[in-house]
Amino acid sequence: MAAFAVALLTLFVPAVSLAAPFDRLSQLQRDADALRDDGVTGVSVTLETPHGVRTVRSGVGDLSTGQPVAADGYVRIGSATKTFVAVVLLQLVGEGRLSLDDTVDAWLPGLVRGHGNDGRRVTLRQLLQHTSGLPDYIGDVVPDLSAVGYRANRWATYTSRQRVALAMQHAPSFAPGSGWEYSNTNYVLLGMVIQAVTGHSWEYEVRARILRPLRLTRTLTPGNWPFLPGPHARNYQQFEPGGAVTDTTIAYLPFDADADGSVISTNTDTNRFFTALVQGRLLAPTQLAEMQRTFEVPATAASHRARATGSACSGHHCPAAADTGGTAATDSATWYGLPRLRTAGPPSRSPCTADQETKAAPLGSTRTSRLSSITHCAPLAGRRRPYEQHPPPRLIDVAATNPRSTTTTGTT
Repeated sequence: MAAFAVALLTLFVPAVSLAAPFDRLSQLQRDADALRDDGVTGVSVTLETPHGVRTVRSGVGDLSTGQPVAADGYVRIGSATKTFVAVVLLQLVGEGRLSLDDTVDAWLPGLVRGHGNDGRRVTLRQLLQHTSGLPDYIGDVVPDLSAVGYRANRWATYTSRQRVALAMQHAPSFAPGSGWEYSNTNYVLLGMVIQAVTGHSWEYEVRARILRPLRLTRTLTPGNWPFLPGPHARNYQQFEPGGAVTDTTIAYLPFDADADGSVISTNTDTNRFFTALVQGRLLAPTQLAEMQRTFEVPATAASHRARATGSACSGHHCPAAADTGGTAATDSATWYGLPRLRTAGPPSRSPCTADQETKAAPLGSTRTSRLSSITHCAPLAGRRRPYEQHPPPRLIDVAATNPRSTTTTGTT
């Protein structure tokens, strides 16, 4: 399965990372062009350094009109949502309202049960780290990963409890704490824990604790609202190699509407968020250290890339365009001690403080790499053929057919 995606990436690099002013704008443009050549429909990369902000673009934001990608347009940031959720939870830890060693059952009694799953044995730390072993609900809400399936199922809505119930129909992948596997169910549960602790939805807490204090006026928690505000690039999906390209700008609500991946933002707002995070303006030192603490995972560990039609990528290597079957969202990569940005990605022991997928080991490598313990990272699994090796894309018009609302998608 191949993807023609729209990638909007943001990079924040602290002063310690650069010994001289960033004077490689042409290299940044070449990197953006490489993403385009690898199958991404359009790219907007914003690089923020102590010496200024650079934005480069490549490709188009609309295949029908050829309109360029908006430099700071809205985009679904996908699994970078999880970083916002992790920050709120760690703030609650810092306030003494819960502990990372609390079990899921302590806050959501009886919810995680069945087929060997047991919330009495799973801690909040393990949810944050993806070491819970809990199955991912995503496969249950994507019965048909095709253009027909997208159109047929994109309006379906689920509650958080329903998503967890779907996951509980499957056995855990391993005993809690004994392995690592990416599972969106973990962060759906964390969103529910935030509500159990505070009495407010996770969206409310994100707005109150992060968006308003940082004045992130272009970051949204849309819930089941499926449309992107303008300006934005259109999203595209090629469900079969060489097949037609489907416009998937309208959200796939079964997995685009919960604490595991529903936030909408822009390059500028995302950079502002991660800048505040690494500067210690959102978390106390103890909690920030927890977020940045790393541990060993296999370099071939699986992630969400293969099953999501919206996925996150960051840095100078965007595996979503190569591997997912989905639309690349915006992310921030925060790299320390990196003398220069490289297409190969950060060194294997560079702290991964952003929610990102990055090349932590050579392709096919079985060695381990150190990844963030509370934000989630996954190494590359492979690369698809360059864009130019595919036949020219044929665009399927999948304008909104929901009789209850009218589409507001489209670059404006």
